[in-house]
Amino acid sequence: MAYKDLRDFISLLESKGELVRIREKVSYYLEIAEITDRVSKSNGPALFFENVENSDFPVVTNLFGSYKRMAWALGVEEIEEVPRRIEKLLSQKPPETLIDKIKMLPQLFEFAKYFPKIVKSAPCQEVVEEAPDVTKLPALFCWPKDGGRFITLPLVFTKDPETGVRNCGMYRMHIYDAKTTGMHWHLHKDGSHHYIKAERLGKRLEVAVAIGSDPAVIYAATAPLPAGIDEMLFAGFLRKEPVELVKCKTVDLEVPANAEFVLEGYVDPYERRVEGPFGDHTGFYSPAEEYPVFHITCITRRKQPIYPATLVGKPPMEDCYMAKATERIFLPLLRLDFPEIVDMNLPMEGVFHNCAIISIKKTYPGQAKKVINGLWGKGQMMFAKLIIVVDEDVNVQDLRYTAWRVLNNVDWKRDVLITEGPVDALDHSSSFPRYGSKMGIDATRKSREEGMMRDWPEEIEMSEEIKKLVSEKWKRYGIKL
Repeated sequence: MAYKDLRDFISLLESKGELVRIREKVSYYLEIAEITDRVSKSNGPALFFENVENSDFPVVTNLFGSYKRMAWALGVEEIEEVPRRIEKLLSQKPPETLIDKIKMLPQLFEFAKYFPKIVKSAPCQEVVEEAPDVTKLPALFCWPKDGGRFITLPLVFTKDPETGVRNCGMYRMHIYDAKTTGMHWHLHKDGSHHYIKAERLGKRLEVAVAIGSDPAVIYAATAPLPAGIDEMLFAGFLRKEPVELVKCKTVDLEVPANAEFVLEGYVDPYERRVEGPFGDHTGFYSPAEEYPVFHITCITRRKQPIYPATLVGKPPMEDCYMAKATERIFLPLLRLDFPEIVDMNLPMEGVFHNCAIISIKKTYPGQAKKVINGLWGKGQMMFAKLIIVVDEDVNVQDLRYTAWRVLNNVDWKRDVLITEGPVDALDHSSSFPRYGSKMGIDATRKSREEGMMRDWPEEIEMSEEIKKLVSEKWKRYGIKL
């Protein structure tokens, strides 16, 4: 069963002992952030702050801050259940006969059930603010040198001004005053593409921002979907039920009916304002720069809404678990273009665009370098500053073993690729914004055809017979480990 809304998920977490209610009065200025940071780094529970200073609304943080809670957010016990569903869909062969087509009908009908539904009334519109004031939201002041308070878990809806195709992304929002915020659209993101098109046409772009929805919808806004794929359809697939959407009051956009708050408004062409600085998921402050300005025309909400927020910073943090879910869920899609890929690990320490470790089933010389170059041309993998490719027998989830294999298998002159290209907008190490160098490492076994003039040595392994013998006699040795 899909969660009805955010509070349904909160109830589940509470019933499983995965949420703590904090009744002590707390401030949204740094205090909630410090509490959340300590709990996140201790692999602790979700936090429900009931008594927030200068606010009528409670705040919930760290909802997705563990592998277990991230899986539950997607309606499964283990995240791997989701990529298995995707693999099953992708493995279907095109129907060749009438019988084949008839056999596929149930699956087609099932997928059709995931398309979003439009409803006429919704909880998110129980209250329509007569005088909208976004400063009344308990948005967090996260880090001491931030430029202000930020909405950190927004679902930002726009439509392509030429095609009308909907996009929902998650872009932080710097609160300026009662009716304006920054709109942190990176150049590479779909929301920015919609804005650039509107700007070129000299048109105002309508925007709707939902805050709080069921967890599948929140996650879908972060997912690196191929261009043109509706995030709300993807959310429906994840939750196995369609997402209900409602038409906004003042803009021609639809938002999740179960949202807690909705901000409606627009961005004007060519209007910019300094946004930031902001303590980002890299663990460093992203600098203050000019971004589009979001003007709020209307705020709707539930009668007693809950304000969800996330805190980003030095890993591990809540966003790390969301990104690890993405790593697993989108692995089957990578295999469509690279069937030799066995597994992938985007280490938390690399904040997901700094390092990717890939294992492949190698069948010909130069295959690892082919994969490296191919991945740099594939969606958001273009941001990967380091791609390491190893053989299929390396468990890339075991970083200690992987490091040993890589550091022993590499000849740096032969096996390293250095190139230049796009880097993430938050990368502070490149000489130029959004453009820098990246490295690929082929750490696979090498053949004569790849310039290896000696036989590749065997890895040391004890015989199975002796390992079994020692295991059986272990207690008799009297060794405690």
